[in-house]
Amino acid sequence: MQINDANKIERYYQALLDKDPSYIGIFYVGVKTTSIFCIATCRARKPKLENVEFFTTFKAALDAGYRPCKICRPTENTNEAPKEVIKAIAIINQNPKTKISDSYLREQQINPENIRRWFQKHYGITFHAYQRMYRINNAFQELKIGKNIMDTAFDNGYASLSGFGYTYKKLMQSAPSTSVTKAVIVINRLTTPLGPMFIAATDQGICLLEFVDRRMLETEFQQLQKLLDMQIIYGENQHILQAKQEINEYFQGVRQTFQVKLHTPGTDFQQLVWQVLQQIPFGELSTYKQQAQKINKPLVVRAVASANGFNRVAIIIPCHRVIGSNGELMGYGGGLERKRWLIDHEQHYAVKK
Repeated sequence: MQINDANKIERYYQALLDKDPSYIGIFYVGVKTTSIFCIATCRARKPKLENVEFFTTFKAALDAGYRPCKICRPTENTNEAPKEVIKAIAIINQNPKTKISDSYLREQQINPENIRRWFQKHYGITFHAYQRMYRINNAFQELKIGKNIMDTAFDNGYASLSGFGYTYKKLMQSAPSTSVTKAVIVINRLTTPLGPMFIAATDQGICLLEFVDRRMLETEFQQLQKLLDMQIIYGENQHILQAKQEINEYFQGVRQTFQVKLHTPGTDFQQLVWQVLQQIPFGELSTYKQQAQKINKPLVVRAVASANGFNRVAIIIPCHRVIGSNGELMGYGGGLERKRWLIDHEQHYAVKK
């Protein structure tokens, strides 16, 4: 929302002049003369007070028509994990079978309290819950290739079979002995110029890529688990690693098509609509009516729009390239300003090519 309190505006403007890092994430400042928005520490020349307005979230600034500043990169730098969080996550990735204690974090000059607060805010779980999921996912992968339960439990740092079994069943909803034929959805987080996103994948491919502030996100998680009959657990696989690389290249303007595999459960009609979406070239636009005509169902425009809305893989399945027949931007779960930004981004780099 926009900030209208005069005292806050005065305080925030002074923080902007001072480039005060303690205000990163507290406010976003829109500059009326340039139509960009920044964070407190931006190095760009400071605007006059009468030429700025303040917002509580970067999405509010986007919705008001402002674009992210290319100097301070507000949507990235306010949501990117701090260095000590990145270091803590790297420790987990390098030691997936080891329980990382607070005392070990302190030995690495990492403040456990800061780590806990960040994970609670950005993941909705504790740091220790996060690493438990990583360890159980690692154990699950070992069980799937035939390793016995006892060796798996002790190799992954559990002191007893009962403790391993309890944690495993709590997270996987089944005992270790009965889950080896099942699959899981692993979920992770990435930072983009338009804000943080959740990315999820099965062994078959990417099944979700959404902005973390999407209203229907919790519903999408529930739908995925029901449709695939799989549990969601924090982790990473080769599809997520590949998608992160490709998404990064997309935002850099050096990638126009995606090669990462997808796993998108849905009705036959939804699958057909999503396939047609992927045929819209980078930098070009289509309408819902044109999409309906491409699938030989010209009278089901609303159904096509609804199927677009059920797309859970943003950007890679480019529903942002579909607009109304009157040329207006319509129906994008990530917000219309993000849709406008993505269209402008693609048209800019399409011209360069």
